Amino acid sequence: MNTYTSYQELIKPSWSPPSWVFGPVWTILYAIIAVTYGTVFYKAFTGALPWKVALPFALNLVFNFSYTYLQFGLKNYTLASVDILLILGTLIWALMAIYPYIKWVALANIPYLLWVSFATVLQLTITYLNR
Repeated sequence: MNTYTSYQELIKPSWSPPSWVFGPVWTILYAIIAVTYGTVFYKAFTGALPWKVALPFALNLVFNFSYTYLQFGLKNYTLASVDILLILGTLIWALMAIYPYIKWVALANIPYLLWVSFATVLQLTITYLNR
């Protein structure tokens, strides 16, 4: 699956970033996710954090990892739009759930929240333009 070529072929809004932006952005975000989500899961596994707090983090990972396949593998923009809404929803839920327990995890994920918010608007626009 060549995501670069697939992204180039899409009808995109004028404000969409060039494809080369996604690699560096996701490299940084996945480092943040690895550290913060790893902390959440470690604390849940050791009993220092209720599992109900870790649930939205787990769901967020499932939806996040599904997105590329839906968007570029299946080229199903509608399913990718639903998926990115689920990514955004579970991320907001996760940050609200963790804030009372581990504030730094919520704060460290603000760049991820900002990117996913932008990406959601972009995805919904791309879905509309490529219908």
